Amino acid sequence: MDIKPLSEVRICFLGESFVNGTGDPECLGWTGRICVNANKKGYDITYYNLGVRRETSTELKNRWHREVTYRLPKEYDGKLVFSFGVNDTTLENGKTRVSIAESLNNIRDILSIAKQLYPILMISPPPCAETEQNQRIGNLAQEFSLVCQQLNVPYLNVFPILIKSNTWIEEAQNYDGAHPRGAGYAELAEIVDNWEAWLNWFK
Repeated sequence: MDIKPLSEVRICFLGESFVNGTGDPECLGWTGRICVNANKKGYDITYYNLGVRRETSTELKNRWHREVTYRLPKEYDGKLVFSFGVNDTTLENGKTRVSIAESLNNIRDILSIAKQLYPILMISPPPCAETEQNQRIGNLAQEFSLVCQQLNVPYLNVFPILIKSNTWIEEAQNYDGAHPRGAGYAELAEIVDNWEAWLNWFK
């Protein structure tokens, strides 16, 4: 009996601490969990977690291309998943670390270049446990949606779903005020796992 070889896929996940999976005692976050599930479907996933804690979209813009091209040689099936923005909305010295205008310029610059090179997906910044910051995150998530629509980049706004999740918010409150634990990341992973744009990569 012939055994069908696994389809090899290399995926870079780019963003901040929520991509990194900070707070998850299993060290999987949502990115590791969705790759586990893709493996179970018969795909040979090479998984690069390029989440950097405290990083803003400005910092991501300066590094993503170099890091991705090093890991995704042209002869392989390479894909990118972006998720960032929470750190842009953090207040420092009375103002956000990155202005909304600059955040929008950054996402436009990043995605417009990335989509010419690889299949890409964009996932919104998720909520934290701080009410005022969540207003800023939710607003940014909506603005990101418009940019992705203009660029024809698949976009999943997880913010309005997770803001209603007792698991996500309570785990963040009980941990560090921002990041959930394993159950919260499992919820986010399930949302992404059932997203049509993600599923289309694994048909």
